[in-house]
Amino acid sequence: MNTRTPEKKSPEGERIAKVIARAGIASRREAERLIEAGRVSVNGQKVLRAALNVTPDDKVVVDGRALDAPEPARLWLYHKPTGRVTTTRDEQGRSTIYDDLPEDMPRVMSVGRLDLNSEGLLLLTNDGGLKRKLELPSTGWLRRYRVRVNGRPTDATFESLRKGLVIDGEAFQPMTVVLDRQQGANAWITVSIREGKNREVRRAMEAVGLVVNRLIRLSYGPFQLGQLKAGAVEEIRPRVLRDQLGMKAIPEGEANPSKPTRPKPQRRRK
Repeated sequence: MNTRTPEKKSPEGERIAKVIARAGIASRREAERLIEAGRVSVNGQKVLRAALNVTPDDKVVVDGRALDAPEPARLWLYHKPTGRVTTTRDEQGRSTIYDDLPEDMPRVMSVGRLDLNSEGLLLLTNDGGLKRKLELPSTGWLRRYRVRVNGRPTDATFESLRKGLVIDGEAFQPMTVVLDRQQGANAWITVSIREGKNREVRRAMEAVGLVVNRLIRLSYGPFQLGQLKAGAVEEIRPRVLRDQLGMKAIPEGEANPSKPTRPKPQRRRK
């Protein structure tokens, strides 16, 4: 039996809150609150501070239950419909993307967000470290959108967006903007960005006098929406995850990522 106490632990290993989060028990911040509430023990001794590293040799118990080995990082494609918020809970009682997800999915987090009225590709992961890595501006992955705007723009309309502009004191990196076609009072545009700031595409279009009335994310880096139906989920194959991200993933055969999963039936809200 390991007789080391948490107070004498060496700096090897990982922060305990991160280990709890990777096990799918809670988010990292929620794990810190569990620790502060005295609901976590290491090697039989209660811990009250999150500034503690643990190794695989340590026995971590939360609310009387030992943690399983941390699940390898996994990634899913999700086709977000309009009318869903990306938060886990909504103060206004609106539907969230988590209402749609299949019952057998583990606890997941979204990589970035799509606002209520936006649709298309949203990446989901069970791993907080992977989430942060994919969201970092330094990753520089291209996000591509199909955008419908009200108005009759010309190619010259988007020149300022291609050069980069400042909106309300915030600098936007240059965008790739292609005018595809005019359809009655609306125009369809393809927009590619690398930053993913809050409502970036909508704000950029407003800056050139256009109002977005439909926004569909088609891709996020190498991951494509393709033919995935609205509300459906498809797991990225472990081999693809390793190739694209250079990281260890769940072994082939331990998950079943081959087929898109339809969303579970919606429960009526009272």
